Amino acid sequence: MIMAHQLDLLVGVILMASPVLEMSPCSSDGRIALFRGCNLTQIPWVLNTTERLLLSFNAISLVVTTSFPLLERLLLLELGTQYANLTIGHEAFRNLPNLRILDLGLSRIEVLSPDAFQGLPHLLELRLFSCGLSGAVLRDGYFRNLKSLARLDLSSNRIHSLHLHSSFQELNSLINIDFSFNQILTLCEDELRPLQGKTLSFFGLKSTSLFSRVSVVWETCRNPFRGMRLETLDLSENGWTVAITGNFSNSIRGSQISSLILKYHIMGAGFGFQNIKDPDQSTFASLARSSVLELDLSHGFIFSLNSRLFETLKDLKILNLASNKINKIGDNAFYGLDSLQILNLSYNLLGELYNSNFNGLPRVAYLDLQGNHIGIIQDQTFRLLNMLQTLDLRDNALKTIGFIPSIQMVLLGGNKLAHLPHIRFTANFIELSGNRLESLSDLYFLLQAPQLQFLILNQNRLSSCKAVHATSENPSLEQLFLAENMLQLAWETGLCWDVFKGLSRLQILYLNNNYLNFLPPGIFKDLVALRVLSLSANKLIALSPGSLPANLEILDISRNQLFSPDPGLFSSLHVLDITHNEFVCDCELSTFILWLNQTNVTLLGSPADVYCMYPNSLLGGSLYDISTQDCDEEEAMASLKFSLFILCTATLTLSLIVTLIVIKFRGVCFRGYKTVRRSLFKDKAWNLEPGASRYDAYFCFSSKDFEWAQNALLKHLDVHYSSRNRLRLCFEERDFIPGENHISNIHAAVWGSRKTVCLVSRHFLKDGWCLEAFRYARNRCLSDLKSILIVVVVGSLSQYQLMRHETIRGFLQKQQYLRWPEDLQDVGWFLDKLSGCILKEEKGKKKRSSSIRLQSITTVS
Repeated sequence: MIMAHQLDLLVGVILMASPVLEMSPCSSDGRIALFRGCNLTQIPWVLNTTERLLLSFNAISLVVTTSFPLLERLLLLELGTQYANLTIGHEAFRNLPNLRILDLGLSRIEVLSPDAFQGLPHLLELRLFSCGLSGAVLRDGYFRNLKSLARLDLSSNRIHSLHLHSSFQELNSLINIDFSFNQILTLCEDELRPLQGKTLSFFGLKSTSLFSRVSVVWETCRNPFRGMRLETLDLSENGWTVAITGNFSNSIRGSQISSLILKYHIMGAGFGFQNIKDPDQSTFASLARSSVLELDLSHGFIFSLNSRLFETLKDLKILNLASNKINKIGDNAFYGLDSLQILNLSYNLLGELYNSNFNGLPRVAYLDLQGNHIGIIQDQTFRLLNMLQTLDLRDNALKTIGFIPSIQMVLLGGNKLAHLPHIRFTANFIELSGNRLESLSDLYFLLQAPQLQFLILNQNRLSSCKAVHATSENPSLEQLFLAENMLQLAWETGLCWDVFKGLSRLQILYLNNNYLNFLPPGIFKDLVALRVLSLSANKLIALSPGSLPANLEILDISRNQLFSPDPGLFSSLHVLDITHNEFVCDCELSTFILWLNQTNVTLLGSPADVYCMYPNSLLGGSLYDISTQDCDEEEAMASLKFSLFILCTATLTLSLIVTLIVIKFRGVCFRGYKTVRRSLFKDKAWNLEPGASRYDAYFCFSSKDFEWAQNALLKHLDVHYSSRNRLRLCFEERDFIPGENHISNIHAAVWGSRKTVCLVSRHFLKDGWCLEAFRYARNRCLSDLKSILIVVVVGSLSQYQLMRHETIRGFLQKQQYLRWPEDLQDVGWFLDKLSGCILKEEKGKKKRSSSIRLQSITTVS
């Protein structure tokens, strides 16, 4: 019976309280009449087909029978929150025979006729909260004949007594009554006698000061809920002490209450006080025959859980002790709770847990201990919890987890774990976010858990990979969260590139906020089932072809530094977030811009979030507004083809002859050129611009190449070696400050010189300090948006050997570099060319046209 009424009420609420369709205010569409906040002083006329009439936030002061026409289809009437005192007359709603919900809440009712609600045989819910009503509304039979009434809300009124009219006995459908936030100081058996024999799903007495401000003679008051069955009894926020709670438990002895809510109480000594008692074995003893399934004692001051505190609650399945001041769990505190399934001890003051703390809980499946200060847990603390499935220890102070039992879900986020002991994990859900894990060894270890499906390691410090780890085939892992770590530091060493090997069922992977500036080759090759990948908020400049999984559907690569992404990478996607990147809007981006305006992929974010960062003339402009018209190379070059053919033909023969002469006698030619130039410009000194850098160039080379570099380069270029030289050079052996941090010396050298010259030899590629200086120079290139890095390859280094090094690969793919000549007759020419490259200043950028369009950029060899 009660379930049928609950279903009717639920259906009514869903139908009546669904969102109002987009309608003009103060209008009606025949089914819904929307007149909220329309300054009405009386009920408006509406069509007889109206199903919902919404009249809140007006100034209607009178409701009588003639206020409504006959509205046989009306199901919901909303008259709450009127700005005028409301008078409701005799049978005011008789013309609404099929009304299901009547809402008068937050309207001050000045006059209410005892017959106001007559003629509503199908009314399911009556909302009278905050209407200023007194206890007379209960005593004088205002709700008689409401045979379908299931929910009555009288909270926040001026009711001081619950003496119910005998007509409540006839309300056979009534299952939900709320008297919360009234001032009901006592409640005795005679007052609720008309409800005896009924089953109620909810009875609310929250914040009524019940029994807390008066002296009660419990023997004469007796059990107010005698003969009733209550699914939920809410007695929270009444300021009950242990004595009041114990007396009340005695008075309702035998009454059937499935869920008893006593949260926001004042039971317990709290921390540092002794004047208020903690509950003891007798406090809840009288609830033994009440069949209590759920007991909520949260938000109080309980300091100690005394022995056998809940001994009589044999049927209890849920116990909520959260947000108290619990610091001590006595021996056998949970003795007798043979049926308990959920125990919530979160947000207390527990510091240590001992082997005996949870004795007597054979059926607990969920144990919530989050938000305490637990730092030590004995190894056998959870040994007797044979049915435990979820252990929540988040936000504590644990440094080791040797106590973890064999369970399905382990929540350990927000602790102080720096490494993981090699214990046997059987969980399918492990949460370790917000700890201090650094070594990827812990990740490899966790991936060996055979049943693991969900692994969360966000907000750790994963950055170290000091050894090669054996990968494991994990066929069960489906979701892996590694956000907000430092994987870049591990991967840039060339190690741990196989960390995702064998994760054939992984579907979701989060790698955002990991400082990644590259993706190791083939890092995702084994993730054949991956559907969702987040690379957001990293430092990725480019994505290599084939770097993404073939079956990927959702990709978040927002907030990186992508310049010109290849649209072919996104062919398999359904959803893409590429917002807030640093796009370089030149002709290389034209293919991506065309794809952006034509693709069927769902692009997240607004067009304004996909913008140019370079050149300055297009800074902040949306890629959707950029024209690629000027990037059609065929059209731009058509008029030049014939002229270029004639010019090339005429100069080809002469060029071949001159080239052969220069190649054969290039040493002699260069010496002659130098002689002529010195004779012509012998009186002209090389003048630096005002505000120039301290050095013309910083020469970076391995210390093992110093002797060669000095004889081959420095003696012929540096002014300190010869007055005939014209360059002020900086190099480590002479100019670095002894005792200063080496990184600081490198930083000062790179940023204090106009150019940086890297002499890349075999020794250079093995020297970590040289590679670090190379990175600093590249960073300055990106910062100044000009080329200040000159690379000179020395020795017989092949292109393959150079491209093996991730540090310089990106530079060599996009920039030119110099090679030390193999023929001695080319050395003089090479030194002159190198000097020119060092002293050469970047030319200023040409002004862009006023219309927003891409400009073709030509690379000068």
